[in-house]
Amino acid sequence: MARDHDGGAGAILMAYLLGAISGAAIALLWVPGTGETTRRYLNEKVRDGKQKATVAAREGREFVKRKRTTFTTAVNRGREAYEQAREKEGEREKA
Repeated sequence: MARDHDGGAGAILMAYLLGAISGAAIALLWVPGTGETTRRYLNEKVRDGKQKATVAAREGREFVKRKRTTFTTAVNRGREAYEQAREKEGEREKA
């Protein structure tokens, strides 16, 4: 069955992004502080977000590395089991 999206997901994502940007702009206009205070607050939040993103990226890389090792081990064991089964089958055919 074919899917007929007509770019609907892209339109939804674009609407979401435009809404988020508009909301952030309005929030900055209505913030109850001076420009300097607001800039300082935003800089702190950006630094915090950057640190959290860095930590999340590192943890993500470590997770992928662990899963890759597990997957490689499982594939190798599967190959070994397959080869052993083929050898046993070959021995039975000879007997």
